[in-house]
Amino acid sequence: MRRRRKLDEEHDNQERWLVSYADFITLLFAFFVVMYSLSSINEGKYRVLSDSLVQAFRNVTINDSGEQIVLPPVTVVTPPRPISPPATPAVDEEAESRRRATAQRMRSMADEIRRVLSPLTQAGQVNVTEGAFGVSVEINASLLFSPGEASLGPPAVAALQAVAQVLAPAEFPITVEGHTDALPISTFRFPSNWELSAVRASTVARLFIDNGVRADRLTAAGYADQRPVADNASEEGRGRNRRVTILIESRATDATPAGPTSIPADDPIRSILPPPPPASAED
Repeated sequence: MRRRRKLDEEHDNQERWLVSYADFITLLFAFFVVMYSLSSINEGKYRVLSDSLVQAFRNVTINDSGEQIVLPPVTVVTPPRPISPPATPAVDEEAESRRRATAQRMRSMADEIRRVLSPLTQAGQVNVTEGAFGVSVEINASLLFSPGEASLGPPAVAALQAVAQVLAPAEFPITVEGHTDALPISTFRFPSNWELSAVRASTVARLFIDNGVRADRLTAAGYADQRPVADNASEEGRGRNRRVTILIESRATDATPAGPTSIPADDPIRSILPPPPPASAED
């Protein structure tokens, strides 16, 4: 009986190594599973997990009795960074000063033109307006010319000479525009409204030159009936469309101011322009 018990004990001791072997194989399998999972883990999720574990272990402390206590995570509030105002572009003080000076000169010029043409502006025959690009002086053509003609009458000459005295000292570019209504014209001198509007603008420009305005500042343009300001179906609208507009641009020219300039006697333009009216005794 004693011998059989001994044999059973020896048999049990010989198979005990299987337990250790099974534990080793299990741990090795778990090791490779973990390695495989780490090789295909998302980097972003791994960082989140790593940070969470580090934070959790940092919050674990041991009290006086030897027990572990998990402290609540500490949230660090980062104060918002102050928002700096957008950088303002550097202002060129010299350019800004020139702009203000130019605007003031244009305003003074417009006021002076209104003053010298005060009776005509009150009668509604002249309209002086200021804009972002300069001053516009709109003169009704009935004040300057007879119907179908391009010769200036004495009242028109006196009014335009007053305007020329205001414009002569300045250096701003000037464009003289001639406009007509939509009624067709066909004469020996003016085959269409294009010729009539162009010659009317040139007549005003020539008077300005003869009264001290530099020729290099002037431009004469005829637009016929292509830029109406009113309906040509009515007589009132056609009357508004027959006009001469003097545009004084706010940009200054680079040319050096010169003395009064006149058109030479042999200039070809004199052959298509009407002769200037005789000067009055006051001139």
